[in-house]
Amino acid sequence: MSETLHPAVARVVADAEAKGIKIRIVHTEKTARSAKEAAEALSVSVGEIVKSLVFAGAETDKAYLLLVAGDNRVDEAKMAEAFGEALRRPDADFVRQATGFAIGGVSPLGSTGEIEVFMDESLFRFSTVWAAAGTPHDVFEVVPLQLRSATRARVGPVV
Repeated sequence: MSETLHPAVARVVADAEAKGIKIRIVHTEKTARSAKEAAEALSVSVGEIVKSLVFAGAETDKAYLLLVAGDNRVDEAKMAEAFGEALRRPDADFVRQATGFAIGGVSPLGSTGEIEVFMDESLFRFSTVWAAAGTPHDVFEVVPLQLRSATRARVGPVV
Protein backbone atom coordinates (compact mmCIF):
# COMPACT_ATOMS: atom_id res chain seq x y z
CA MET A 1 0.00 0.00 0.00
CA SER A 2 1.44 3.31 -1.00
CA GLU A 3 -0.89 5.41 1.13
CA THR A 4 -0.25 5.98 4.80
CA LEU A 5 -2.50 3.94 7.03
CA HIS A 6 -4.32 5.35 10.04
CA PRO A 7 -2.32 4.25 13.14
CA ALA A 8 -5.18 2.01 14.35
CA VAL A 9 -5.37 0.31 10.93
CA ALA A 10 -1.59 -0.12 10.85
CA ARG A 11 -1.83 -1.83 14.26
CA VAL A 12 -4.46 -4.26 12.89
CA VAL A 13 -2.29 -5.06 9.85
CA ALA A 14 0.81 -5.60 12.01
CA ASP A 15 -1.08 -7.90 14.39
CA ALA A 16 -2.48 -9.91 11.48
CA GLU A 17 1.02 -10.30 10.01
CA ALA A 18 2.44 -11.31 13.40
CA LYS A 19 -0.25 -14.01 13.61
CA GLY A 20 0.41 -15.27 10.07
CA ILE A 21 -2.76 -13.89 8.48
CA LYS A 22 -2.56 -11.94 5.26
CA ILE A 23 -5.33 -9.35 5.15
CA ARG A 24 -6.23 -6.65 2.67
CA ILE A 25 -7.69 -3.48 4.10
CA VAL A 26 -10.72 -2.14 2.27
CA HIS A 27 -11.46 1.54 2.84
CA THR A 28 -15.16 2.34 2.49
CA GLU A 29 -16.46 5.74 1.45
CA LYS A 30 -19.61 5.23 3.52
CA THR A 31 -19.13 4.62 7.21
CA ALA A 32 -19.30 1.07 8.42
CA ARG A 33 -20.15 1.82 12.08
CA SER A 34 -23.00 -0.69 12.11
CA ALA A 35 -23.33 -4.14 10.56
CA LYS A 36 -26.04 -2.82 8.25
CA GLU A 37 -23.85 0.08 7.06
CA ALA A 38 -20.87 -2.23 6.54
CA ALA A 39 -22.95 -4.75 4.59
CA GLU A 40 -24.29 -2.00 2.33
CA ALA A 41 -20.81 -0.54 1.77
CA LEU A 42 -19.41 -3.98 0.85
CA SER A 43 -22.47 -5.38 -0.97
CA VAL A 44 -22.58 -8.46 1.27
CA SER A 45 -25.21 -9.89 3.62
CA VAL A 46 -25.48 -8.48 7.14
CA GLY A 47 -24.62 -11.92 8.55
CA GLU A 48 -21.16 -11.75 6.91
CA ILE A 49 -20.26 -8.72 9.02
CA VAL A 50 -18.47 -9.38 12.32
CA LYS A 51 -19.75 -7.13 15.07
CA SER A 52 -16.94 -6.60 17.60
CA LEU A 53 -18.85 -5.93 20.82
CA VAL A 54 -17.05 -5.07 24.03
CA PHE A 55 -18.68 -5.91 27.36
CA ALA A 56 -17.41 -5.53 30.91
CA GLY A 57 -17.77 -8.04 33.70
CA ALA A 58 -20.24 -6.67 36.25
CA GLU A 59 -18.17 -7.92 39.21
CA THR A 60 -14.60 -7.91 37.85
CA ASP A 61 -14.76 -5.05 35.33
CA LYS A 62 -12.81 -7.40 33.02
CA ALA A 63 -13.13 -6.64 29.29
CA TYR A 64 -14.73 -9.23 27.03
CA LEU A 65 -14.84 -9.05 23.23
CA LEU A 66 -17.71 -10.82 21.49
CA LEU A 67 -17.36 -11.45 17.75
CA VAL A 68 -20.95 -11.70 16.59
CA ALA A 69 -22.54 -12.25 13.18
CA GLY A 70 -24.19 -9.04 12.02
CA ASP A 71 -27.61 -10.67 11.85
CA ASN A 72 -27.51 -11.94 15.47
CA ARG A 73 -28.26 -10.24 18.77
CA VAL A 74 -26.35 -11.24 21.88
CA ASP A 75 -28.24 -13.05 24.62
CA GLU A 76 -26.51 -11.39 27.58
CA ALA A 77 -27.77 -14.03 30.04
CA LYS A 78 -26.23 -16.81 27.91
CA MET A 79 -22.94 -14.88 27.70
CA ALA A 80 -22.97 -14.27 31.46
CA GLU A 81 -23.13 -18.04 31.89
CA ALA A 82 -20.23 -18.51 29.46
CA PHE A 83 -18.05 -15.96 31.27
CA GLY A 84 -19.14 -16.80 34.80
CA GLU A 85 -20.35 -13.30 35.62
CA ALA A 86 -23.02 -10.84 34.59
CA LEU A 87 -22.05 -8.45 31.82
CA ARG A 88 -22.63 -4.74 31.41
CA ARG A 89 -22.34 -2.44 28.42
CA PRO A 90 -19.36 -0.18 29.09
CA ASP A 91 -18.93 3.43 28.02
CA ALA A 92 -16.73 4.61 25.14
CA ASP A 93 -13.77 5.34 27.43
CA PHE A 94 -13.76 1.76 28.75
CA VAL A 95 -13.87 0.39 25.18
CA ARG A 96 -10.97 2.60 24.06
CA GLN A 97 -8.92 1.74 27.15
CA ALA A 98 -9.57 -2.01 26.78
CA THR A 99 -8.93 -2.23 23.03
CA GLY A 100 -7.21 0.93 21.82
CA PHE A 101 -10.11 1.47 19.39
CA ALA A 102 -13.06 3.83 19.33
CA ILE A 103 -16.58 2.40 19.16
CA GLY A 104 -17.47 1.91 15.48
CA GLY A 105 -13.97 0.74 14.59
CA VAL A 106 -13.22 -1.94 17.20
CA SER A 107 -11.24 -4.67 15.47
CA PRO A 108 -10.83 -8.28 16.58
CA LEU A 109 -7.10 -7.84 15.82
CA GLY A 110 -4.68 -5.25 17.16
CA SER A 111 -6.10 -4.66 20.64
CA THR A 112 -3.75 -2.80 22.92
CA GLY A 113 -4.93 -4.67 26.03
CA GLU A 114 -5.56 -8.26 27.08
CA ILE A 115 -9.13 -9.17 26.28
CA GLU A 116 -10.96 -12.48 26.41
CA VAL A 117 -12.66 -13.27 23.10
CA PHE A 118 -15.81 -15.27 22.41
CA MET A 119 -16.84 -15.96 18.80
CA ASP A 120 -20.37 -16.56 17.52
CA GLU A 121 -20.47 -20.06 16.03
CA SER A 122 -22.86 -18.87 13.32
CA LEU A 123 -20.01 -16.94 11.63
CA PHE A 124 -18.86 -20.34 10.34
CA ARG A 125 -21.84 -20.36 7.93
CA PHE A 126 -19.69 -18.22 5.62
CA SER A 127 -16.46 -18.96 3.79
CA THR A 128 -15.25 -15.46 4.65
CA VAL A 129 -16.49 -12.66 6.93
CA TRP A 130 -15.73 -8.94 7.21
CA ALA A 131 -14.45 -7.25 10.37
CA ALA A 132 -13.58 -3.70 11.38
CA ALA A 133 -9.96 -2.74 10.87
CA GLY A 134 -9.61 0.06 13.42
CA THR A 135 -11.76 2.89 12.02
CA PRO A 136 -15.39 3.25 10.89
CA HIS A 137 -14.15 3.34 7.28
CA ASP A 138 -11.75 0.39 7.23
CA VAL A 139 -12.56 -3.33 7.14
CA PHE A 140 -10.87 -6.60 6.22
CA GLU A 141 -12.05 -9.96 4.95
CA VAL A 142 -11.01 -13.12 6.80
CA VAL A 143 -11.80 -16.84 6.94
CA PRO A 144 -13.70 -17.50 10.21
CA LEU A 145 -11.30 -20.28 11.27
CA GLN A 146 -8.33 -17.93 10.82
CA LEU A 147 -10.11 -15.29 12.89
CA ARG A 148 -10.79 -17.79 15.66
CA SER A 149 -7.18 -18.95 15.66
CA ALA A 150 -5.74 -15.44 15.60
CA THR A 151 -7.90 -14.22 18.47
CA ARG A 152 -7.78 -17.51 20.43
CA ALA A 153 -11.54 -17.15 20.76
CA ARG A 154 -13.83 -19.62 22.43
CA VAL A 155 -16.62 -20.52 20.03
CA GLY A 156 -20.27 -21.06 20.83
CA PRO A 157 -23.80 -19.75 20.47
CA VAL A 158 -24.50 -16.14 21.40
CA VAL A 159 -28.28 -16.25 20.90
